[in-house]
Amino acid sequence: MARNVVISGGGTGIGLAAAHAFVAGGDRVLLLGRRREVLEKAGVPGALTYAGDLGEPEVVRGVARFVAEEFGTVDVLVHSAGGNGTLEPASGSGDALDAVAHDWTVNFRINTLSAALLTEALKSRLAEPGGRVLFVSSIAAYRGSGSGAYGGAKAALHPYAHDLARDLGPRGITVNVVAPGFIEDTEFFGPEIAEARRERMIRDTSTGRAGTPGDVAGTLHWLASPAAGHVTSQVIQVNGGAERGR
Repeated sequence: MARNVVISGGGTGIGLAAAHAFVAGGDRVLLLGRRREVLEKAGVPGALTYAGDLGEPEVVRGVARFVAEEFGTVDVLVHSAGGNGTLEPASGSGDALDAVAHDWTVNFRINTLSAALLTEALKSRLAEPGGRVLFVSSIAAYRGSGSGAYGGAKAALHPYAHDLARDLGPRGITVNVVAPGFIEDTEFFGPEIAEARRERMIRDTSTGRAGTPGDVAGTLHWLASPAAGHVTSQVIQVNGGAERGR
């Protein structure tokens, strides 16, 4: 039976790969993202789209109304929206503390708040039993991210997921987190990544290669399957062993 799948950040990278995986399995998909043109060009057969900033409560209310009209019940909720806050517009202030406040606020908003608002808005619509909530975190939650802001924002998803797993478990709903490492073919590093940094991150792995969006999408798809029905409150590492270091 076809399931209703909602994917934030569904227009590019991991979210887009996940969308293709679910559609290939016969599921109905709703893609969410900030850029309407990206969602419309995503090329996911039969997918619905809804554009807006999920860090805004009013936008998320609109998403909830749209989901109620189009789907009714949500079988799988995938949180792939987020990203590198340093790629967002700068604070515009020359003050160092203003820059720190901006960096942390932006990263929290796009990586944590967006996921929490969408979850809370759709929580009552999750299928029971059998509903799935899946968060995309990062290796940075374990190894840091340079400034601390991005890694801290992703790490905040972990206790939230554990709390949700306890809350939703009696309804037959599982909640899990996937923590990717270096994934190529995403927008995380902007237009390009320095070759020296790319080589260093690949050396950190045990597999000797960068990850792909499909590596993460495959794990998300499995966690949403009946085979993972007794897996909940877990953080699954998809980083070629890089979280362990070299």
